[in-house]
Amino acid sequence: MKFEYHNLFSQIQVEGPDAGAPLEHGQPPHPRTKGRFFVDLVGRIGSAQFGPIYLGWLGFASAICFFIAFEIVGLNMMASVNWDPIEFVRQLPWLALDPPPPHYGLGLPPLNDGGWYMLAGFFLTVSIMLWWARTYRRARALGMGTHVAWAFASAIWLYLVLGLFRPALMGSWGEAVPFGLFPHLDWTAAFSMRYGNLFYNPFHALSIVFLYGSTLLFAMHGATVLAVSRYGGEREIGQVVDPGTAMERSALFWRWTMGFNATFESIHKWAWWFAVLTTLTGGIGILLTGTVVDNWYLWAVKHSFAPEYNMPYPILPDPATLEGQP
Repeated sequence: MKFEYHNLFSQIQVEGPDAGAPLEHGQPPHPRTKGRFFVDLVGRIGSAQFGPIYLGWLGFASAICFFIAFEIVGLNMMASVNWDPIEFVRQLPWLALDPPPPHYGLGLPPLNDGGWYMLAGFFLTVSIMLWWARTYRRARALGMGTHVAWAFASAIWLYLVLGLFRPALMGSWGEAVPFGLFPHLDWTAAFSMRYGNLFYNPFHALSIVFLYGSTLLFAMHGATVLAVSRYGGEREIGQVVDPGTAMERSALFWRWTMGFNATFESIHKWAWWFAVLTTLTGGIGILLTGTVVDNWYLWAVKHSFAPEYNMPYPILPDPATLEGQP
């Protein structure tokens, strides 16, 4: 039979029986939707099969909470353009649901003055936490490690820092990030300027290092496996000790070009840690901003992290610190 080379760009789409993976303790597979279907176009970039799906009570509750949060945000945005669907679509990138004004502190504001934001944030947070529990329990049910759940937890940490932990430490829900596309970016820019340029925050710098490092590691690994896919490079572990295989060729390539190579196991550990540390260090940097450090540029100058520049204009006090003063 003539050998034909297939890889990501010329992929065989396999359709076979789906009885469900055996679960630990000899339990039968959990009840899932019985229907499944195949989409040829999707199969060109991944698996063509959709379903069966197991949602469960955690997944169902998470989906309901997310729908409530999504509706609250969407309807408030719609109301802000006087329920005009054309304006809603046209202005959608600029529309926002803003947190309560600072004078409410950590109290509960009226619905039309930040209360809807609080409700949306509550349901969104519950949805995310329920989905985390779902990922953890599904992994355990399949006998897998819980690496995905803990990587997800790192992203949740940054989300909670921005919307819960830091506002609580600052004493105002008004410190939270607004819901919206460009308003979120505007908040980030204003946040950086207010606290002396976030680029001088060492934890922000670490976060960027791990972010860029993640892209490099994933690109290196993905490119390597694709480059040896004609030798079965996707079957990684089984090839580690065999000569002439994809594993040996890829290892030889990196030794030739860099003098050192990751193993097919270690590259995944590196990539996992780099990705997790992106949001972990970023959350630490945000949490320290305003609670421990009021101006990252002055902090950087004090600790010889940045040069001291001549100030052509006087440094004015933060207007937020003058609230209530004559």
